[in-house]
Amino acid sequence: MRALGLWLAGSGARYAAGAGGHAVEYKPAQWSGVESWPVELPERSRTGTARISRDQVAAATRGAAERSQWSEALVAAYVWGQGRTGYGPHRLKEILAEPTVDDALATAGDTLRLEGAVAAYGGLRGAVKGLGPAFFTKFLYFLDQAYLLDQAYLLGQVSFPDLATDAPVAPRALILDQRVARVMRAHAARVGVDMGLASASDVAAWIWSDGRWTSHRYGVYLEWIHSVTEQLASAGIGWPGSRPDVLELALFDGVWNPAS
Repeated sequence: MRALGLWLAGSGARYAAGAGGHAVEYKPAQWSGVESWPVELPERSRTGTARISRDQVAAATRGAAERSQWSEALVAAYVWGQGRTGYGPHRLKEILAEPTVDDALATAGDTLRLEGAVAAYGGLRGAVKGLGPAFFTKFLYFLDQAYLLDQAYLLGQVSFPDLATDAPVAPRALILDQRVARVMRAHAARVGVDMGLASASDVAAWIWSDGRWTSHRYGVYLEWIHSVTEQLASAGIGWPGSRPDVLELALFDGVWNPAS
């Protein structure tokens, strides 16, 4: 709590109202061979680097979902997730070429809205070759943010499918990737050691591996993040209780290391 409080009062102060301003750099021209490019993102003829924030990805995702262009929503999340990594465009082109991708993403969008994040995770797990949880949880996270952002839709003023009558089920979708999983692994190992479990580190390494997490494990992660967020919000450090993604961002950035 001390470490997170210091972060929120210092370099993390800009996220006190939410993680939407968290941005990464990428090179638009590097993605020139990727189809289904969201119109909300800069043209790929642009030279040099650009920055894209979580709020911008959520807006692009909302636009793509309104057009029922689910591959565009995945592209926006994937570009943000890869940043300047050079092999990202090649991998994304292979994923988009899979015949199951559009149907899988569309179904996940409906499932997220009607049944919640864990069910949507289960539907995407193994559904598209090459698309693992580190990136399809980014897709789910930004789609969930898009549902939240579209206040006009919540008022029934636009034709986004049935959200006005079918509210998303808590807990909200969050990103789970290797970096976050390693923090969870360290936390689980430390708790196990404190409980006197001789095999704590081995068990933690098994349940919080670097990938291929089950739907159950994703549900455990979401429940833990939301619970800790509530504790932080009541700790008097100014933590935004309605934004569990701020904690996910802090974990990703290595603000809190339970192994230390």
